[in-house]
Formats: sequence, C-alpha cells, structure tokens
Amino acid sequence: MIKRIVKLTFREEAVPDFLDIFRDSKERIRNFPGCHHLELWRDKQHPHTFFTYSFWEDESALYRYRHSELFRSTWKKTKVLFADRAEAWSVEKV
Repeated sequence: MIKRIVKLTFREEAVPDFLDIFRDSKERIRNFPGCHHLELWRDKQHPHTFFTYSFWEDESALYRYRHSELFRSTWKKTKVLFADRAEAWSVEKV
C-alpha cells in the first residue's frame, strides 16, 4: 500500500474554483482502480494551501492513475490555478 501526499498551493482567488474541481472529481478518483482512500486537507494557517492524502494499492496503480484521462483532465484544470508548484511524496508508516 502506498500513501501519497500532494501539496497544492493556489492563488487566493482561485480556491473556490479548485474546490469545485475537487468536488466534481473526488468520487471518480476514489473509484479509480487501485485507489483505496482519498481525503482533502486544508492548511489552517494558509487557507490557500491544500493537501491530498490518498492510499494506492501499489506503484503500478498510482502510475495508471497518473497516466489516465481522469488525471490529465483534472490536472489541466487544476494546475492553472497554482500560486506555486505542486509537491508530492509517496510515504510509508514506520
């Protein structure tokens, strides 16, 4: 199981647009083969910074998602809203 954290920092005025995109796509991402969990977190001190927290079956499931039309179309709409580049980590519990 892979746990994935992605940090997304948006222009302040773009936050409502991002939240709409996330609401529209979250169930499709959650139901993508190999995805076991998806949450959206918001930084309490920087409300225009968000984190997605997801669980993936394995590297190949994450790879298939990252190369899917769902990812490409969602990412295309999301990345134009960024104030800073996205950062991502694949982590494991120690």
